[in-house]
Amino acid sequence: MFCPKCGSVLLPKKEGSRKSLVCSCGYKSSNVEKTKITETVTKKEKEVEVIEKKVNILPKTKVKCEKCGHKTAFFWTVQTRAGDEPETKFLKCEKCGHIWRDYD
Repeated sequence: MFCPKCGSVLLPKKEGSRKSLVCSCGYKSSNVEKTKITETVTKKEKEVEVIEKKVNILPKTKVKCEKCGHKTAFFWTVQTRAGDEPETKFLKCEKCGHIWRDYD
């Protein structure tokens, strides 16, 4: 319902055991029994493009792979021991995917 004075939406308000519809301009209506508040929400479907290509976002370093001898590998660090000890550096060969640790 809309306010007959200003046209704003009337909001439900409970005052003790009485229910009424009120407006910000001060208008009040006690015609609550016939009022039904509904809301319809529509979802828009979004198209998602699937990329079939592997994307490596890790930084690279020059190091020789223990398995295939390739000279470039991705790396990342993880805190695997106590907080006062250095992080462990993991490396993944760019060519064959072999993963190993570097404790330097």
